[in-house]
Amino acid sequence: MAHSLAVRPANGQRTWTVIDEKYRTVAPVEDWLEAHRQLWSPNTVRGYATSLAQWWTFLEQRDETAKWADLGVPAVAGFLSWLRNGRTVEHALVESEQAPEAGTLEARLAALISFYRWQEAVFSVPVAGRLMRGTPRRAPARGLLAHLDARTAPAPSSLVRVRRQRHRGRPPLLLPTEIQAILDSCAMPDATVGEWVGNLRDRLLFALLAETGMRLGESLGLRICDFVMGRGSTPYVEIVPREDNTNGARVKMMRPRRIYVGCDLERLFADYLTHLACRAAEFGIEIDAGSPLLVNLDRPPLLAALREGTVRDKVSALRKKRIGPASWTPHWFRHSHATALLLAGTPEWVVSRRLGHAHVQTTLDLYGWVREDEALRAAANWKSYISAWQVDDGR
Repeated sequence: MAHSLAVRPANGQRTWTVIDEKYRTVAPVEDWLEAHRQLWSPNTVRGYATSLAQWWTFLEQRDETAKWADLGVPAVAGFLSWLRNGRTVEHALVESEQAPEAGTLEARLAALISFYRWQEAVFSVPVAGRLMRGTPRRAPARGLLAHLDARTAPAPSSLVRVRRQRHRGRPPLLLPTEIQAILDSCAMPDATVGEWVGNLRDRLLFALLAETGMRLGESLGLRICDFVMGRGSTPYVEIVPREDNTNGARVKMMRPRRIYVGCDLERLFADYLTHLACRAAEFGIEIDAGSPLLVNLDRPPLLAALREGTVRDKVSALRKKRIGPASWTPHWFRHSHATALLLAGTPEWVVSRRLGHAHVQTTLDLYGWVREDEALRAAANWKSYISAWQVDDGR
């Protein structure tokens, strides 16, 4: 069985590689990862290494690791079936109850195709040519000034696809009551003592995701100085691309931007900063404006930058308590934020800039259905949505 393995080269950041059942480095996968380590964030490398470790395990079970460079559509289709059936068999009469979601399967397939396309370009491995044919079936319509668009033309599509539900164009959302339940499950203000009860860091994290629409990696890469308090003006959060975050967090496409926020989030930040300063003084650890904002407060390494895995564990714990929808993830806050803005009549280009999309067309592709669904627009209550973020703590 192949595994993705965390390694830390001398004087380097932690990264991941893939080893086979005999604990040897899988050379083709390592070559591909090494060629992209300077382009991808460490968390992206980890995700791709996980996908290719599963692919190599699949080949080991079929005794086809020696044929990795000479496979085709049947093998890749069998790989997806193998994933659906609990990584045990390729064919089953009944799908496993623990079958991965369609989004997970798409991520595994995308990593596999990326791997073989690079192998084809560098070493003339023919697998990608067998998996890719023609242009997408539904090429997006191009307008009169499409020639001015900097994006590339439609690329060949994969012959192996993941079947999804009918309304695949509608991202999953969190309702205002669900967002409030998640926030309250993390920490609540106690008016009798004038303090917060619970994990204030987790509440700040999820409140940031809900009110800014930023990606999880962007929030984990924030430093104290990135949250600029209003001081009579409007507070905002600076999204600053960095390559030296100790937790591997990185801004997608390394594009900086500024996100303005409300006074309630500013007050929550101030309360958390006070709590963070008290904990740092208690441990005898110095912090400054350049220190990570979201850190470990109660477990070692103390005051180290929060990692994505810790957030995932927190989300899993909340889901087990039936707080929020059954399969919600931190990215649902981003979808909910964008949808709420569009329902409130915010122009698409404003939403696109706030979310950090490279093109406004990306925003339209993801959330264009909001403008079309008049019934949902009529049912929206923006004031109610905003009030769900506010907490009356008696001040």
